[in-house]
Amino acid sequence: MTLNCLIVDDEPLALDLLEEYIHRTPFLSLAGRSHSGVEALHLLSEGNIDLLLLDIQMPHLNGIELSKMIGERPRVIFTTAFEQYALEGFRVDALDYLLKPISYAEFLRATNKALQWFEKEEVFKTTKESAPSAVAPPHSIIVKADYKQVQIALDDILYIEGVGDYIKIHTHEESRPIVTQMSMKTAEERLPADRFVRIHRSYIVNMDRIKTIERGRIVFGKEYLPISDSYKEHFTELLKQRSIG
Repeated sequence: MTLNCLIVDDEPLALDLLEEYIHRTPFLSLAGRSHSGVEALHLLSEGNIDLLLLDIQMPHLNGIELSKMIGERPRVIFTTAFEQYALEGFRVDALDYLLKPISYAEFLRATNKALQWFEKEEVFKTTKESAPSAVAPPHSIIVKADYKQVQIALDDILYIEGVGDYIKIHTHEESRPIVTQMSMKTAEERLPADRFVRIHRSYIVNMDRIKTIERGRIVFGKEYLPISDSYKEHFTELLKQRSIG
């Protein structure tokens, strides 16, 4: 990785020294040099600058003021002859603070810190881009029934009834339920928990399909499904989240 650097200092000798250090360092590239904060602001708007080597005490626009105007990129290493600015420099999230006269060893230590920061940022960015996106909630399930695979839209399901080692999937489309070998526990795990809720050891209902609740029972046409005490609290809580008034 190569970091594009802009050096900003109102002292020509300081600019020359930093330029020499940059040319000596393999992972740095000089993108520009500036004698003032105002000029640097213009250069920053034009170029792709990664690292700003920035003097603090300059006329018109000092280094601290400039650093507050440029956001998180480029990262800043302050260069100054005045030690009293160190605390303020770190308050604006500078990577480092070099006190003049700057030796090459100190310069290399600070710029290595910058390189490590950018390398970590690149790894984080790459990992984030390659990570799988959030899985969309399912719109259907596929079950085996009558020796064939049957796809059932979740919106079509009214309720699921457990019968021994089998379940009956009641839908508003079919007059007869779809029967498949599956436990109620497995069915419950496969269905979205925010839509399908267990109300009884033998029943799971589609919350979106509930129209009437009468005397502690959910009504689906001519069928009345009991809400057992062990599931009542959770069901009531989900019902409250959907209720108005």
